[in-house]
Amino acid sequence: MGEILEINGPILTVRLPQVVIGEQVRVGSLALVGEVIGREDDRATVQVYEATEGLRPGEQAEALGHPLSVELGPGLLGGIFDGVQRPLDAIQKASGDRMARGLALPALDRARKWRFEPAPDLHIGARVHGGMALGSVQETASITHKILVPPNLRGKLVDLAPAGEYTVEQAIARIQDRHGPVAKLALFHRWPVRTPRPFRRRDPADEPLITGQRVLDTFFPLVKGGKAAVPGPFGAGKTVIQHQIARWCDARIVIYVGCGERGNELVDVLESMPKLTDPHTGRPLMERTLIVANTSNMPVVAREASVYVGITIAEYFRDQGLDVVIVADSTSRWAEALREVAGRLRQMPVEEGYPAYLASHLASFYERAGRVETLSGDTGSVTLIGSVSPPGGDFSEPVTSHTKEIIQTFWALSKQLADARHYPAVDWTESFSGYVAASARWWETNVDKSWAARRAEALALLSQAEELARIVNLVGMEALSAAQRWTLEGASLIREGVLQQSALDEVDSYCSPGKQFLLLDLALFIYHEGMTLLDSGVPVQQLLGLPLLSKARRYKSRYRSEEMEALKACRDEIRGTFDRIRTEYTKPVERAR
Repeated sequence: MGEILEINGPILTVRLPQVVIGEQVRVGSLALVGEVIGREDDRATVQVYEATEGLRPGEQAEALGHPLSVELGPGLLGGIFDGVQRPLDAIQKASGDRMARGLALPALDRARKWRFEPAPDLHIGARVHGGMALGSVQETASITHKILVPPNLRGKLVDLAPAGEYTVEQAIARIQDRHGPVAKLALFHRWPVRTPRPFRRRDPADEPLITGQRVLDTFFPLVKGGKAAVPGPFGAGKTVIQHQIARWCDARIVIYVGCGERGNELVDVLESMPKLTDPHTGRPLMERTLIVANTSNMPVVAREASVYVGITIAEYFRDQGLDVVIVADSTSRWAEALREVAGRLRQMPVEEGYPAYLASHLASFYERAGRVETLSGDTGSVTLIGSVSPPGGDFSEPVTSHTKEIIQTFWALSKQLADARHYPAVDWTESFSGYVAASARWWETNVDKSWAARRAEALALLSQAEELARIVNLVGMEALSAAQRWTLEGASLIREGVLQQSALDEVDSYCSPGKQFLLLDLALFIYHEGMTLLDSGVPVQQLLGLPLLSKARRYKSRYRSEEMEALKACRDEIRGTFDRIRTEYTKPVERAR
């Protein structure tokens, strides 16, 4: 036991001689929980996860003997937790609409019983090790939850419970290690959030994460186990993109971390997600989703912890051989929490007031993503997508620039595109992906061998159109040749018919890989056919006035992903239109001769 010596907002100085850095402590009469972040002689610096109003020097402080840890077991999916994994639904029932300080409730329901099925290939006396499955629980209709041996435990199985109903605290197995002690295992175990969960080895990430968003999947792909960032100014659509990814991506588990988000935005998430249907199973989306909600008015140190809570839970499901996507919104506000805590600790600030360890903290967080071979021999992945909110859309600010050096996929959002109602507002000149080569193998095998060539050609056309647009702004459209004017039209067709996608359109909200490629292929086919006619002498005005162009822009919302044959038939219609123009133009020329 010790006492509080000094209070500086959420940072306390306490006298606790034996405490270690990272250990959790409980302080004051309200029993507020915090974490030791510094030591000097018999004094410890503690960051408290709740508001410290009402605390007084002299009140007691108690070391709890363990670091900040999360409970991992059945009951996580569908849950809504705060930044230190307290269940918000249970807290509301216990304290009403105003969250009582110091209220300590377990993350997993202790009263609920789960149907446990032991692993059929296990027998008493078998040697077990961390990561092995002792059995399983059907957590939701679509997710079977494996009960794993904690990673740091190995030994001989001396007891395994039969199939039956158990609470998360009841013992379902006993393991004796080589030194003699017997460990009792329940349906859940704890793991410290700042310690990455171990695995056998990293595997190359080569399967793209299909989000159903054309500008992401086709132009700037992300793989399962990859790292991505979504930077953009206020109003550019970061939250909508992340909601679309959470709803439509083909990962088995989705974890949404609202890190320092405005309360009204998180309310929208909390109200909308439970009502959504999983398009892959037809079941409620929350059956494979969990939310870590930490709003901007909550204590800043809990915001700093929330991303670690989310990534640790993601690693736990990865260890079960599942593909997990974690969406962190936003890492900028997490970095602001680091800056505020560093300031209270009187640490030397560097660029824009951020601590010197900002880059290393970002790197260690993103490094926990990846596709791995688990301790049990399964393959699982954690895909990490972090949004960044640079002030004024300045991508040179520290959080964005450091993140850009760490990740491999960069979905840069443009305020100009958002103001023009072009959504998703992903800037194709600023964005990039380092997973194109790995994704190309999947696209060539599962969709079309010419995917990489079509993608490269479309990006080159868009880049060429950007140059021509600057010329038009200077000297006007009349200065362009017929081929250049058609190039502008071809780029416009790609922008409006392929890149632009409405999250509110029932047909266009999701686009399958096959439909994505076909829409791009048709747009490029129109462009090539037009260029051929221009070379034959057809006036560009005749091509620009074709009703086909506006019709092609509506293919995306006219045909569903299941209507591929009807969409393929559009190619014959396009060819017929250009053939008629070719015939009509050549007849007068022949009569003149």
